[in-house]
Amino acid sequence: MTASGIEISEDDYPEMDAVAAIQRGLHAFNQEMGGPYDREPVTVLARDAAETVRGGLLGLTYWNWLFIDWLWLARDTRGQGLGSELLTRAEDIARKRGCTDAYTDTFSFQAPGFWERNGYVESGRLDHMPRGHSRIWFRKAL
Repeated sequence: MTASGIEISEDDYPEMDAVAAIQRGLHAFNQEMGGPYDREPVTVLARDAAETVRGGLLGLTYWNWLFIDWLWLARDTRGQGLGSELLTRAEDIARKRGCTDAYTDTFSFQAPGFWERNGYVESGRLDHMPRGHSRIWFRKAL
């Protein structure tokens, strides 16, 4: 028990109510400080003729920014311009929602050159994450 009467504990499998309380608390504080999120998902999918998902982009728009959380293509579909098309479509959605900027993060073993070719500039880096690689943040003015 701490001096303030709060008990600190570890929990490898927290209940959803505990997770939700943390999320609600942080979201409320963030919106108090930065204004309403107006968070909306961005999903752009690449499907083959059989309607099988072969890639896609998942992200969010909020605070006039597009956050690209996931961008993936099946190995045999890479190098055909599909990634750039997914990205362009997501950026178009973001612009229609009033976004002025976009950001993402990737690893040095993924495809940092892809982001650079699409107009993104490095804005941060954590070396040795994981060992021998880096985690890289990119941003772009839309």
